[in-house]
Amino acid sequence: MEYSATPSVPVLQCRQLAKVYGYRPALRGLDLELPEGKIIGLLGPNGSGKTTLIKIIAGLLTPSSGSVTVDGLPIGTETRARVAYLPERNSLPLHMTVAQAVRYFADFFPDFDTARAEDMLTRLGVEPNVRIRHMSKGTKEKVQLVLVMARRARLYLLDEPISGVDPAARDYILDTILSVHASDATVVISTHLIADIENVMDGFVLLKDGQIQSSGTPQGLREHTGKSVDEYFREVFRC
Repeated sequence: MEYSATPSVPVLQCRQLAKVYGYRPALRGLDLELPEGKIIGLLGPNGSGKTTLIKIIAGLLTPSSGSVTVDGLPIGTETRARVAYLPERNSLPLHMTVAQAVRYFADFFPDFDTARAEDMLTRLGVEPNVRIRHMSKGTKEKVQLVLVMARRARLYLLDEPISGVDPAARDYILDTILSVHASDATVVISTHLIADIENVMDGFVLLKDGQIQSSGTPQGLREHTGKSVDEYFREVFRC
C-alpha cells in the first residue's frame, strides 16, 4: 500500500534516501511521496529512523545519499520557508516569556499568524507573561506546538507533539492540528501514541530498521487485515 503522487508535484518526495552514522545505517534507500492536504502518521519503534527522516526534511541533517524535495525543490533556503518543524525536545529560549516567543517567531517567519497563536495559547490556558523556564514540560510542549502550527506552512513536521501533555490538552492539540492545517498543507506526526492519533490520520508510514515496512490508510489497512493501525503496529513489533 503506497501513496500515489498527485497530478501536480508532491509536497514531499524522497528517492533512495539513505543516512549512515559511522557504520550504522539509520535510513536505507527510502522512497516516499506524500500528497498535499493530508495528515500522515510517521510510526515505528525507537531507532527506526523517524527523527532522522524528519531532520533531513527540515534541513538539519544532510543525507548520505539519495534526494529529498519539498514542492519539487531540493532541501535548502526555499524549502525551509515552506516547512514548519517541531522538535521532540524544547528548543525555545528559556529566558523568554511566552509573549516574547510569539514576537520572536513573528519576526523570524513571514508566514507566522500572531492572532492565531494568541488565540490557541488562550484556549490552552497559557499565560503570556510566564517565562519558558518556569513552565512544566507539558506546557512548554503546548507553547512550542502552537508556535509551529501558527505558521502558514506547506509541510508541518511534528516530532512527538503529544507525548508530554495531559489527555484533555492532547485532544485539543489534535483538534487544533485538524482545524489549523490548510487544505493544501500536509502534516507529518511522528509518535508512539498511535491509538491517540489514529482517528485524525489520513494515512500512515510505518518504518522498521530505516525502511518503509508498510504504508497506506487506516481504512485500507483495516479492510486488508481486519486490524487498526495500533493493533497492526503491536503485531509487527511484538517483543
